[in-house]
Amino acid sequence: MTHTTYSKLFKPVTLPNGIVLPNRFCMCPVTTNSSTREGFVTQEDIDYARRRSHSAPLQVTSAAYIEPYGQLFEYSFSIDDDRSIPGLTKLAEAMQQDGAHGIIQLAHAGRFSTQAIKDYGVSYGPSAMELKTPIPHQVIAMSERKIRHVIQAYGDATRRAIKAGFSGVEISMAQRLLPQTFFSTFSNKRDDQYGADSLENRARLTLEIFEEVQRVIDEEAPDNFILGFRGTPEETRGDEVGYSIQEYLTLLDWVLEIANVQYFAVASWGKNIYLNKVRSQGNYHGQYINEVVQHHLSGRTVTMATGGINSPDKALEALEHGDMVGLSSVFVTEPDFVTKIEDGRAEDIDLGIDLDNIDELAIPQAAFKDLIKLMDLGQSLSKDTTSTLKELEKNYTQ
Repeated sequence: MTHTTYSKLFKPVTLPNGIVLPNRFCMCPVTTNSSTREGFVTQEDIDYARRRSHSAPLQVTSAAYIEPYGQLFEYSFSIDDDRSIPGLTKLAEAMQQDGAHGIIQLAHAGRFSTQAIKDYGVSYGPSAMELKTPIPHQVIAMSERKIRHVIQAYGDATRRAIKAGFSGVEISMAQRLLPQTFFSTFSNKRDDQYGADSLENRARLTLEIFEEVQRVIDEEAPDNFILGFRGTPEETRGDEVGYSIQEYLTLLDWVLEIANVQYFAVASWGKNIYLNKVRSQGNYHGQYINEVVQHHLSGRTVTMATGGINSPDKALEALEHGDMVGLSSVFVTEPDFVTKIEDGRAEDIDLGIDLDNIDELAIPQAAFKDLIKLMDLGQSLSKDTTSTLKELEKNYTQ
């Protein structure tokens, strides 16, 4: 029996399309770096997903890149070609074998596509830049023709996700991915219809992506197909503001006018993101970001708190300002996190790991090389655990 302390975490939640999830947990994206160099799903990807198929009723894959110039992580899987569909079908089946709803995240890394930089020496973004990391390279300002190509790529990726049997797709505008950089005055210095001179123009790329994805869903997806949205509701650097939360709430309103969004997940880099407060000046200054977003979207879509939630008590705390809670790194080492809480065995949760139980956890023998630094930053897992995972990098072949 679930301990009454945590009973709120196990109340069903209903998505706007009528799908009822039996509890409030979501397994958020984690990149294992275990696909092929060409971006095809491997047996290790499938085994990892199958071991966690019971972990949460809503599960989101790692970032699937919609074109090679949008690849964020090395050895991540792609959704940019029909040849990827057979492998993605097996992945969807593994994720959903115990009744979970498997969502594939569609992503374009834009100017932060480290793999494109290594492969091609350049990356794309809203405006031209000269950057020094990870190696000196140019960021090429996207032409309007290239922008239309990327929008079409999101639609094509959605079509492939439907054919592969996923329950939905998630559009990520979080953590400095391409759509966010167009919305940000830090990175967008354009003067065309996608430029920085108005909120409408900065929002245009995001809105056109959602419009295209929704069009494909309406034409080809089964009933109750899930469209998710992951975003960072405020962007600040010290006292400077790339965009305010008020501007982002307006963007959310516009997205909901054109797309049937079933959930919005708050995401960012850092420690204990679920406790972040609004830093920009205005009516919301000092309030919890999750609280502001949940109140604004109440009755229209489900909201999800994420980032740093690595214990039952933190999950309960995060649920105070969200309809769901999303965990990622926790499920790497403890796939039974939710089950143990529900069974009244929260004290048995173990976020530690050693190389002897890698196989039991179906963790790929070479995994997480692109994510370990971010795991250290988020601190959801102990240093001992991430140090053990770092040992797996030795198994990568060049």
